[in-house]
Amino acid sequence: MREHMMNAIRILGLDPGLRRTGWGVVSVLGSRVTHVAHGVIAPDEKAAFSDRLLHLFEGICAVIEQHKPDEAAVEETFVNTNAQSTLKLGHARAAAMIAPARAGLLVAEYSNAMVKKAVVGTGGADKAQIAFMIARLLPTAGSPTADAADALAVAIAHAHARTARRVA
Repeated sequence: MREHMMNAIRILGLDPGLRRTGWGVVSVLGSRVTHVAHGVIAPDEKAAFSDRLLHLFEGICAVIEQHKPDEAAVEETFVNTNAQSTLKLGHARAAAMIAPARAGLLVAEYSNAMVKKAVVGTGGADKAQIAFMIARLLPTAGSPTADAADALAVAIAHAHARTARRVA
């Protein structure tokens, strides 16, 4: 029997960024998580700020249309010392949250440390450790870029949180 016929849930994970927003879709059936698709949305860096945000929003809407997720998960903004950069990243994150919300999806949020803990086992993991674990957990994903691997990690963190909530 095909997975979606057995009530598999599709989760869209998003790692928002103004230069590159990673996305990943996984299918969850019980405790089994399988890779569906992943990619990166990269607006033209020379475009106006508003056009870059629109490109992100429309790109995420297209991913939702193509892969039909049931729920979405977004990584929380990493606050850095440059307030302007943090603010711009917040705008990208808003675009990443509005697109799935507009599609009627539940949108969960996870801290960077929580995502790392769910995938690697420690909140202090680096990008290489995340990429390594994504390759182990989702062997059919191949070798996604760091942005797509992070997005898949967000989706896996949400899958684990859903399971934990159901069991609790």
